[in-house]
Amino acid sequence: MKHAIKTAEDLAWLLGHTRGFQGGQVTDVHVRKCRLLDEFAGREVTAGTIITAVIRYELPIQESRGLHAVARVAKLTMMGVTDFSIFEQEGADFSEIGVTHAEAADGRLRFWFDPRGELYVICDEAEIEEVSRPGTSSLIPTGMTEWTFQAETGDLPPVAWFLDQLDQVGIPCAWRTHKRPAPAHPALCWEGHLIPSSAHDAPRAGVHVQAYGPLDGSGFGITLRTSDPHGSGTARLLVALADITARNFSGTCLAGTQVMERDEWLAGQHPGRGGWQDESSE
Repeated sequence: MKHAIKTAEDLAWLLGHTRGFQGGQVTDVHVRKCRLLDEFAGREVTAGTIITAVIRYELPIQESRGLHAVARVAKLTMMGVTDFSIFEQEGADFSEIGVTHAEAADGRLRFWFDPRGELYVICDEAEIEEVSRPGTSSLIPTGMTEWTFQAETGDLPPVAWFLDQLDQVGIPCAWRTHKRPAPAHPALCWEGHLIPSSAHDAPRAGVHVQAYGPLDGSGFGITLRTSDPHGSGTARLLVALADITARNFSGTCLAGTQVMERDEWLAGQHPGRGGWQDESSE
C-alpha cells in the first residue's frame, strides 16, 4: 500500500490508519541530502533533504469473526525537509513510540515521533508505503530469513501453481501442510513447507510459506521464512519463490527492514545486494 500525505486531510487519514504508530518501534532512520552543481558558482548547493523512517507496529482489528492482530511495517518518506532533529541521549531509546503528534500548517507537515521530540521532522510532503501481515509484529528469530510480498490486487494462487512454477525453473518440490494447534488467524488461507526434492532428508531444508487473504483493503500476501538461509538448496529455493511471486504480481516487498516496490526489489534481487537480507544481521 502506498499513500501520499500532502494536506491536513491526508495527515488525519495517516494518524487514523496507523493510530499514531502507538506501541510501535522505529527500526531504521535514513537521512539523504541531495546536492546539485551550480555551474555559475562552480560549487555544489543543497537541493533538498529526504528523511525515511521504517516503523514496525501492530493493531488489534475487530471483525465479525472476532479480535485479531495485524502486523505492519511502514516506510514513511518525508520530502522537502526544512528542519529535523534526531537525538538520543545515552541510556535512552527513541525507537519505542509512545505516541505520534503531527500537524499541517503554513504548507508544511510537522511530525513528533515520541513525547519528548527526539525524532522531529518538518517537511513539505510525505509518503507512506506499508506491508501488512496477520499476527504480531515481533522481530524474527536470530538466524532466520524472512521475505514478504503484499499484492496490490488479484487472487491468491493455490499451492499447485507454485509447485508448477518451481518445476518450470528446475526446482521440483514437495508440499507439507502445516497444522496449527490453535485457531488460525482469519486472514490465513494456507500454510506449510516447500521442500526441494533433492533435499528431502535434510532436517532444516525447505521454506516455510504462509499465504493470507486481503488485509487493509489490499490483495493477498505471501510470507517466506527459512532457518537455513545459507544452505545452497534452500537459498536457491528462496530466491526462486520470491522471484516467481514478484514477477507475476504487482505489489510491495518487505525484506528484513526494507520496504520496497516490486520493481525495485527485482532490480537488486541477489541477497546482500539490495534484495533481502537476514534481519538478525541488522
